[in-house]
Amino acid sequence: MLTNKIAIITGASSGIGAALAKLFSKKGATVVLAARRVDKLHELAQQIKADGGNAIVHPCDVTVKAEAEHLINQTFDDLKRVDILVNNAGRGHFASIEDTTDEMIQSMFKLNVYSLWYTVRPALKYMKQQGSGHIINIASMAGKVAYPYNSAYVAAKHACVGFTHALRLELAEMNIHASVVCPNGVLTDWASVTEGGSMLPMFSEAGPIIKKIAEERGVSLPKIQGMIPAESVAQQILDCIYNPVAEVYTHKGAKEFVELATRSREEAEKQQIPVVLGEREVYERVKGKQG
Repeated sequence: MLTNKIAIITGASSGIGAALAKLFSKKGATVVLAARRVDKLHELAQQIKADGGNAIVHPCDVTVKAEAEHLINQTFDDLKRVDILVNNAGRGHFASIEDTTDEMIQSMFKLNVYSLWYTVRPALKYMKQQGSGHIINIASMAGKVAYPYNSAYVAAKHACVGFTHALRLELAEMNIHASVVCPNGVLTDWASVTEGGSMLPMFSEAGPIIKKIAEERGVSLPKIQGMIPAESVAQQILDCIYNPVAEVYTHKGAKEFVELATRSREEAEKQQIPVVLGEREVYERVKGKQG
């Protein structure tokens, strides 16, 4: 189904974006690789071409409106189609609400939210001319439920989910699909490059504390699958292109936990309390050392 299709992927230099580019190209698509790290893009393009695929490098900072629009317009000018747009570029942050700076808030929304309009608006023009297309926005489980110490990211990804739902309604019965993907933990460098410092130390230190608190209180933690490779997420996104759906939950148990939170936020929070307490202990210790 992807033979001769044109797929634009933002945040393609690593992680889910790179895995998607490799998979799409193997299925016959020409992939347009967009990101800021030009060297990484060229390395990926060379790998794809060595495997017999087609890849085009387009350096781009999607937080800059002119660059994002140029990415879409130039792709159409050169290739005469825009069949798939994957808005994958994104970044998190690590800070309590009190410690979240104005700069963090602006950064989280510029990259995770504003860029959606910058790419989708021009892409829709071409997709409507073609009478077909698929827009895939990579959100997060943080776009459906809350987590502590990254409130701006949580808020931004909730906005991404809402944007996609509104987009779907505007495209109803137009043969242009829109889907939002909500991964949980993925084996990428996401947690190590969060603004405000890496989240990896907190995750590793809080793990044993969380388990102890859960056992002491007799609380069942959310039964959501742990870390999975980016390739697994890419395959599930490919499945969504073949069989379009509104939302993609890439981890076992994720959809069920979201459904619980939708029915009763309080019940979902009860399962999260050991996580909150464990991470709070580590966060306050880390910040205390920094202070």
